[in-house]
Amino acid sequence: MSTLLTALATAGPLAAGWSVHTVWLRRSLRSARRDPLTGLRTRDGFTRRANAMLKDPRAVVVLADVDHFKQINDQYGHAAGDALLKATADRLAHYVGRDGVAGRLGGDEFAAVVIDTHGTIADLLAVLHGVLARPADGMNPAVRTTVSLGWVGAADHPGEDLSGLLRRADEAMYAAKQARAGVRRAGLGTLFATLTGRRSGRRGTHTDARSLGVAR
Repeated sequence: MSTLLTALATAGPLAAGWSVHTVWLRRSLRSARRDPLTGLRTRDGFTRRANAMLKDPRAVVVLADVDHFKQINDQYGHAAGDALLKATADRLAHYVGRDGVAGRLGGDEFAAVVIDTHGTIADLLAVLHGVLARPADGMNPAVRTTVSLGWVGAADHPGEDLSGLLRRADEAMYAAKQARAGVRRAGLGTLFATLTGRRSGRRGTHTDARSLGVAR
C-alpha cells in the first residue's frame, strides 16, 4: 500500500504539469490561427473552417480588398492604416456572425464564407459594402476608403474546392475594383489566369495565362 501511495504522490505533480502543458499548447494553437492585429483567423485557420462549410451547397465565398490602402498608409501613417484594417475586420466578423467564418489572408485582403440561407446574399453584400465604407470609430473622418467585394456561390461550380472558389471571387473583386462597382459576383465562364488565388501580375503569382493554358 505504501508503494502505491508513493507512486501516486510522485505521479500527481507530473500529471498536473502535463495538464498545464496541454492547456498551453491548445492556447498556442488558437493564437497561431488568429491574426494578431485584427483578431480574425489566419489563412490556415480560415481554410480549416471554410472547407467544412463548403459541404453546404448554399455556401458563398467572399473576397474583400481595401481600396487605396497604400495611399492611406502613405498619407496618414501606418497606425491609421492598422486602425482601418481593424475596423474592416470587426465589421466583416460582425456580418458573418457565428455561423460563418472570416479571415485575413494577408495585407489588406480578407475572405469570408457564409451560408446564403434565404437567397439574399447579393442584397446583404450591398449593405455590407456600405458599412465597410464608413469611417472607423474614433478616427479622423478623413481616413476612410471603400472595400471592393467579389463573391461566388459554391453551387455555381459544383465540386470546385476552396482554392478555386477563392480565385473566382478574387477575379470578381478585381473587376469590381476596376469598375468601381463595389460588389461583383463571379461569372460562370472561364476563370482568368490565376495561381493560388492571385491574379496575373499580383504579388504571389508565378506564371501567366499561356503557361497555365487558360484562355484570356
